[in-house]
Amino acid sequence: MPLTAAARPHTARVRTADFRAAGRPARAGAAESEVLRIVTDARTPVFVTVRADGRRRYSYWRPLDSATGRGGCYAALPTAECDALHAAGRIMLGEPLADPDRITYRVSATRAPAAPTRALPERARAA
Repeated sequence: MPLTAAARPHTARVRTADFRAAGRPARAGAAESEVLRIVTDARTPVFVTVRADGRRRYSYWRPLDSATGRGGCYAALPTAECDALHAAGRIMLGEPLADPDRITYRVSATRAPAAPTRALPERARAA
């Protein structure tokens, strides 16, 4: 038990440092744009797992970065930002894959709606 207690502060410092090194977005909208960047990357499949108790977890596979030696693991996305993007219609869920205790959906970005065409001015229509 003392070994675990001694290792815990070191582990907490490493996790905090890794989190800062990953570049947590400072602005409010930056987190949502970072989530959209990850979801729109075709090489990064993103999934949401919905547990039987209603808890949701958005995650993706972070590939191994040969330069830093980090990665090769699943990484979670911020649930609040993902839920906000889903409510706004910016991301959508695919077909469900059901398990006895959870349902998994593939997450994908929706296409931005086409900009409405401007009505021609009266002079242009008359000509």
